[in-house]
Amino acid sequence: MSTLSTSLPGGAWTLGDLTVTRFGYGAMQLAGPGVMGPPADHDGALAVLRAAVDLGITHIDTSNAYGPSITNQLIREALHPYPESLHIVTKVGATRDPQGGWPLARDPESLRRSVHENLEALGLEVLDLVNLRIGNAQGPQPGSLAEPFETLVELQRQGLIRHLGVSNATAQQVAEAQAIAPIVCVQNLYNLAYRQDDELIDTLAAAGVAYVPFFPLGGFNPLQSSALSTVAARLDTTPMSVALAWLLRRSPNILLIPGTSSTAHLRENVAGAGLTLSDEELAELDRIGR
Repeated sequence: MSTLSTSLPGGAWTLGDLTVTRFGYGAMQLAGPGVMGPPADHDGALAVLRAAVDLGITHIDTSNAYGPSITNQLIREALHPYPESLHIVTKVGATRDPQGGWPLARDPESLRRSVHENLEALGLEVLDLVNLRIGNAQGPQPGSLAEPFETLVELQRQGLIRHLGVSNATAQQVAEAQAIAPIVCVQNLYNLAYRQDDELIDTLAAAGVAYVPFFPLGGFNPLQSSALSTVAARLDTTPMSVALAWLLRRSPNILLIPGTSSTAHLRENVAGAGLTLSDEELAELDRIGR
């Protein structure tokens, strides 16, 4: 049975009453092209999930919209019955259409159905953590999240959800959710080049709330990419390694969920995130997003 690894980069963080490794795994890439349909290599996908647990990772991020339902089914096939130390985080608020789009699904009925679909596909009686995805494919959008979030709070009171979070949210929406019920994490777009949430990260850290960046290497323009690549070449490593290591140093409440469908790449990500960056290198990297 897997136990919490102290050798993984970043150590651990507590999500409510759940202790997780700060280095986690995002399962999105295990589905087929466009996050639709089954993977080309079914056995390879199972091997990646098992390798993640063997490495000591205790935080897997997924959604029943991936596939749809594909990544959850793979997680269950690979890892059920789950180790006590393993915590699966899912998200609701969007679904899939036959064209591969991500239509919103935030009305109460859709949210209840999505929670039950996640439970069934994962083989669980309670979900450790559910993030409410708001905004759209273009990013966070203004507006109240009260109605959909209150629906999840109701499901939490019924014992189907242990902890709540929000995803793709503005700082105002995060504050609105916190006024309704406690949240343990925020999952937003953030990386070296995309720094809009700097103030929010620091506010959440002070409150003991985790911040989970997605697309940690996306959104770089050629000049920024060149600056990152220069640091990576000097350290004889990859830009992804530098980007992940920088995120772990950025704030202690940042949890990583890099995704991959390759066990070799998974191991490279884990090793790379443990890279030691000097103060000079950190200052050089900080200038990318300023």
